Amino acid sequence: MKITPDLIVLRQWGPIGINATLVFTWLIMALLVIGSRLITRRLVTHGKMSRMQNLLEIIVTFIRKQISDVGNQEPDRFLPFIGTLFLFIAVSNLLSIIPGYLPPTGSLSTTTALALCVFKAVPLYGISTQGAVAYFKNYAKPSIFMLPLNVMGELSRTLALAVRLFGNVMSGTMIGGILLSVTPLIFPVVMQAFGLLTGLIQAYIFAILATVFISAATEVQSPGQASQSHQEKGE
Repeated sequence: MKITPDLIVLRQWGPIGINATLVFTWLIMALLVIGSRLITRRLVTHGKMSRMQNLLEIIVTFIRKQISDVGNQEPDRFLPFIGTLFLFIAVSNLLSIIPGYLPPTGSLSTTTALALCVFKAVPLYGISTQGAVAYFKNYAKPSIFMLPLNVMGELSRTLALAVRLFGNVMSGTMIGGILLSVTPLIFPVVMQAFGLLTGLIQAYIFAILATVFISAATEVQSPGQASQSHQEKGE
């Protein structure tokens, strides 16, 4: 039983190989690009909207609201990045209902790449908001001795993002395969439906955590907050 698409090698040229992880990832990217093109080519601002536009607006509104609630900031700045993460992971997991398909999010290389995207986005958003000097000063707070721990914290939460998503998706695939081999058909079908729900939840959790990390990096104290903080330190 193949529990990860990394184990399925489709083509091999010496040390270079193409496995199912790459193929399924390319498939999902193609579906997202083609789907977005088909949905957005006939957008209307008034009159009767198509069902696909309605669905798109529901998804965009949901993501914007979550970013606004979690980050307490204007969501449009973060919407393209957070929305792409959510849609890629959600579509990857939802397609697992198709026989023969293994979600690329069940590959540690894919989840690591997604986590590294967040790892890179956090300082980019932080620097663009606070400036390079002010942003990197945060790593030395409240004392310069905290610098190594803060750096280790950044690295460990990136690792946690990758391993959490990989472990949950891989375990769901493994459990579904085991149940399919030892139990009647109806029970694996129920578990597969439950797996689709948990797949959406995993996409939501990953996107929310990314929003939390980025929001923390882009938080800027107002003058009133800064003076209050100085007064508290003086007391």
